[in-house]
Amino acid sequence: MKRITTLLITFLLLSVLAACGEGAPTNKGEDTATNDKETVSTSQSELTQDDGEVQTENPPQSDSSKEDAQPQNEITFTELVAVDNEECSIKITGIEPDSLWGYALKAQLENKSSEKTYMFSVENAAVNGVQCDPFFASEVAAGKKANEEISFSNDVLEENGIDEYTDIELTFRVYDSNDWTADAVARETVHIYPYGEDRAAKFVRESQPSDNVIIDNDYVTVVVTGYKDDEIWGYTANLFLINKTDKNVMFSASDVSVNGFMADPFFATSVSAGKCAFSSMSWSDSTLEENGISEVETIEFTFRAYDEDNWLGDDFANELITLNP
Repeated sequence: MKRITTLLITFLLLSVLAACGEGAPTNKGEDTATNDKETVSTSQSELTQDDGEVQTENPPQSDSSKEDAQPQNEITFTELVAVDNEECSIKITGIEPDSLWGYALKAQLENKSSEKTYMFSVENAAVNGVQCDPFFASEVAAGKKANEEISFSNDVLEENGIDEYTDIELTFRVYDSNDWTADAVARETVHIYPYGEDRAAKFVRESQPSDNVIIDNDYVTVVVTGYKDDEIWGYTANLFLINKTDKNVMFSASDVSVNGFMADPFFATSVSAGKCAFSSMSWSDSTLEENGISEVETIEFTFRAYDEDNWLGDDFANELITLNP
């Protein structure tokens, strides 16, 4: 009887223990989840900015970010036919912003004549409305082609903040290189927009405290922007010229004296219609030395601006100017 009672008690105890084992929660899964959460929390806390915003390790790039990452000044220029007639053709085939000689346009020239040698040249040029003088002149024999560069190595443009060429205006002239009196076989003006025509910008010079505006009327503006004693060019008065007319204007100076001594400078500048230009009036060291001038105190001259193609027309400006550097 005792044995049976003992067996019953033992069976009941085992049953109770088994029941307790089945109902007890296991911590293994929770511990794993907790550890994972702690790991994620720690990882995120390391990527959280000061404002509390959580950043993923590799955040997706928005469309605006992608746009910002793209070059802002990517050249979009495509081939342009500048001249094409029975005698010749000129194609602008590409742009090299950093060529050996500076900013350059690649050009393909073709002489379609069967017997004449043609000279291909640029008669007038401007960058962003500022007149300049590129390096370009090429002779092409009859029936031949040539690949050339039109180079703009103009430090004056860069010195005045023009580092992006958004509008390049060129007037091409093609003529018989053995007969300068003959009519040109081509004279065409084209615009080249490296970033697209909608990005074209016209240069506007900001006035400086040192500027001396010596002429300003409805036709032209002349500003003396400063003076420089250059080892190569001698003493120089720097000028900024604006042509407000629809004519090509020649700017010149006559009856020039320095400290009371007659002293002709190197100066005569033609500015195309509606353009502006940086120029200078300079005197060689020998000219000043011959007159015993060691320091320039007074410069006097008559400044004239007139229609380059009509010498008999009225002057756009004709004034006596005195400068005291």
